[in-house]
Amino acid sequence: MLIDRVRISRRGWFLVVAVIIALLPFVIQDSYWRTNLIVCAINIMLAVGLDFILGYAGQLNLGHSAFYGIGAYASTLLIMRLGVPFWMAFVLGMVLSGAAGMALSIFAVRLRGHYLAIASLGFAVIVHQVLLNWISLTQGPLGIYAIKPPPDIALPGLPVISFGNTANMFYLVASFAFFFYLLLDQLVRSPIGETLKAIREDEISASAFGINCAAWKVFAFGIGSAVAGAAGAFYASFVGTLVPDAFIITESFTILAMVIVGGMGTLIGPVWGAILLTILPELLRGFGDLRLILYGAALTLVVLFIPGGIAQAAQMFCARLGRLATATDAGMRP
Repeated sequence: MLIDRVRISRRGWFLVVAVIIALLPFVIQDSYWRTNLIVCAINIMLAVGLDFILGYAGQLNLGHSAFYGIGAYASTLLIMRLGVPFWMAFVLGMVLSGAAGMALSIFAVRLRGHYLAIASLGFAVIVHQVLLNWISLTQGPLGIYAIKPPPDIALPGLPVISFGNTANMFYLVASFAFFFYLLLDQLVRSPIGETLKAIREDEISASAFGINCAAWKVFAFGIGSAVAGAAGAFYASFVGTLVPDAFIITESFTILAMVIVGGMGTLIGPVWGAILLTILPELLRGFGDLRLILYGAALTLVVLFIPGGIAQAAQMFCARLGRLATATDAGMRP
């Protein structure tokens, strides 16, 4: 059938994505849009990390911005205050963010639904207030400036790779976003993913089958928070400035919107949601204040008419295409 001839394997799709990532800086030469590409890659990390917690483990986390901020500030302070090398600080920032997520989950492990949402929201408020008021450490609202990008890479016989260049920075951040997507994709397709989905669907039944629901919730929070910490470390090194207001509660809602618009529990959906909700406000910038109304209207329409998000819309389109191809093949037979 026609649909069989156009079907591409998962590895084929991954190869296509890798080629697109490699070509994007050549296609997009404008520094403003290259900057937006980097922001897209950072938001993809945040969205897939939250989807692992919410879409697969079923834990309503409204405090994802807290782990984002912990990763950004922890890595930056380790570099600037203690002289820790960038990549070691990057890993430690991820570890600290993951540990914070696990700590929150341990205390809130018995909470479900809106109770967990309120607890995670309260945690985000606490982290923001700490960043804002611990002036001796974070410099509070004054912010931390002159944050350097990742160190250059010098390979024998090749030009020095400087991450002050937006194209190189995009390659770095996009590569990590792709890596984290592949890592989480492998996890959700493994028995781990099946376990998390069982907890999401019916925690009581999962416990009856001997699944340690509390431990797996802590695991999911730790992994998702660590990915957010990595996004924070890249954000700090890319922007060069850290202020607490970059990690306010509304940032958590923006990340949540990316997951919902893309499609919870699909992993690929939040990727598209992150891209759409990063690029759409920039495309609407020419409309002035009206862009906020158009942006809100677009989100409302998606939630109302495509509750499964972009992923559901893509599945419906592919199913319709498959039926059309089958009908076409049947009509062509003698």
